[in-house]
Amino acid sequence: MADRLPHEKGFHISWDQIHRDSRALAWRLDGQGPDDGNWRAIVAITRGGMAPAMIVARELDIRVIDTISVKSYNHQEQTEAKVLKAPDAALVGDGAGILVIDDLVDSGKTLELVRKMYPKAHFATVYAKPKGRPTVDTFITEVSQDTWIFFPWDMALQYVEPYRGTD
Repeated sequence: MADRLPHEKGFHISWDQIHRDSRALAWRLDGQGPDDGNWRAIVAITRGGMAPAMIVARELDIRVIDTISVKSYNHQEQTEAKVLKAPDAALVGDGAGILVIDDLVDSGKTLELVRKMYPKAHFATVYAKPKGRPTVDTFITEVSQDTWIFFPWDMALQYVEPYRGTD
């Protein structure tokens, strides 16, 4: 098993699963905002946070959504996180009342960078790995650090070898 590549210990997420888990995230966040339980806006971390942000926005009736584009991966290799596009500064301010949403927190580098920019924002992800868990305020499912999550927007249907053996 030690000769497996990191992406071979995969956790495959279907569209149905990301939808269910994103709705569960919305339910967990419902009533938790600072304005009588409401959130002022959502900032989705592109690209992975866009689908969960859309679902959370629908469930919580949040109409104001912006994005922040942070690059921290080159294919499956982590790199230093850098902001490529920031949200409207007048909207976000210091982050008070803002819900920042991403699909996954892995090492936490992306969320650390965004948290420095918006220290009063609430950070929520659908999935979390142990190293990044301290950087997120709310999440739904934790997976091991050595698991590679395959999201539905990254996959096509194909045969997959069994985890152990070929029989």
